[in-house]
Amino acid sequence: MPELPEVEVTRQGIAPVLLGRRASGALARVPALRYPLPADLARRLAGQELLAIRRRGKYLLLDFGTGHLLIHLGMSGSLRLVPASRAPEKHDHLDLLFGQGRTALALRLRDPRRFGAVLWLEGAPEAHPLLAVLGIEPLDETFTPRWLFETTRGLTAAIKTALMDSHRLVGVGNIYASESLFRAGINPRTPAGKISLVRYGRLVPAIKATLNEAIAAGGSSLRDFVNSDGTSGYFQLQTFVYGREGQACRHCGGVIRMFRQGQRATYYCPRCQR
Repeated sequence: MPELPEVEVTRQGIAPVLLGRRASGALARVPALRYPLPADLARRLAGQELLAIRRRGKYLLLDFGTGHLLIHLGMSGSLRLVPASRAPEKHDHLDLLFGQGRTALALRLRDPRRFGAVLWLEGAPEAHPLLAVLGIEPLDETFTPRWLFETTRGLTAAIKTALMDSHRLVGVGNIYASESLFRAGINPRTPAGKISLVRYGRLVPAIKATLNEAIAAGGSSLRDFVNSDGTSGYFQLQTFVYGREGQACRHCGGVIRMFRQGQRATYYCPRCQR
């Protein structure tokens, strides 16, 4: 599933090209993804200038002045910038169109599992039920060791599970939680409420560094994710533990282990993470 780095990479890829351009319409090839697509989207967008593109957690918000288009990539989605004249492929379900004639561009949503979402929001987007329940951003200054320490007091859930709870902290998906905990030397099974402020002082910078490095690497392309220009991310090629079960730890030479945690595969080094 595209997580915070992949969505941020997408935002950074499309913003320089589309900001300030006027939409000429939209073309939907299916009636719905996770939710029904806005029936009058082409009319709403025609002639509207794209003023800003923001990310909130794993959601993109395209600000057209008269409203916001909320986009979620679901389990397998990606957004690509292509010539509007390019023939769509099997899973290309929606085009947002910019310009006319030979130079017209399409922001094309590909979603093989059709679990993404495209919604039209009026009013303050932060008040929408999908966004109102989200926790803080891990790359914001508000995400500090003290905040994480205080918000987890009395919490018996494992730290990896706590990091992936979007009601508390957004965008730290399975890969990035495993990698961050390795860097901080924390066993993913450790109850979040038992971790000291000192250890959180290592974990929070590790999370920020891991996410920033993933963004710089173009995200992780494990299945269907590609960047807006169609290229794949390569962070998955430089992981310390994720996807490396049975291989030697890059730090201590021990064996990387995997176990199931909340129906997710968790990778860790028993020697380095205690």
